[in-house]
Amino acid sequence: MHTVSGGEVAGILVAVFWAILVSFLAVALARLAQTLKATTKLVADVTDQAVPLLADASAAVRSAQTQIDRVDAIASDVQEVTSNASALSTTVASTFGGPLVKVAAFGYGVRRAIAGRKEDVPARPPRRTVIVGRTVPASRWTKRNPRGKRD
Repeated sequence: MHTVSGGEVAGILVAVFWAILVSFLAVALARLAQTLKATTKLVADVTDQAVPLLADASAAVRSAQTQIDRVDAIASDVQEVTSNASALSTTVASTFGGPLVKVAAFGYGVRRAIAGRKEDVPARPPRRTVIVGRTVPASRWTKRNPRGKRD
């Protein structure tokens, strides 16, 4: 029989240790390979789905830009119409405003004059009412009694 020396035992232990280490590394590398395959598949799937989404988003952006251009054109037209309406309003006010006010004032004066001639009664000054030592203007009295009649 052959006796085993201490160096041979140490060599066997080192060989077993390296075999276990290589096995663990092989398992880790196999799992890493599976993870990389799954990641590659996931990236490929995301790419396959992202390309149509990006195309749809690009089409939506182009459509939105077209709508914005249309709205901009409409807004500029509205601004032009508004400035034209403002100019027209100013022109009408300056052309007809002064004469219409004068005609209205003249008509009011004529009506007052005709109404005064029909009555032939001179207008009397407004009366004042005395309440406990103070005077209340006639304008307050007429607010309470708008027809000018006394109660």
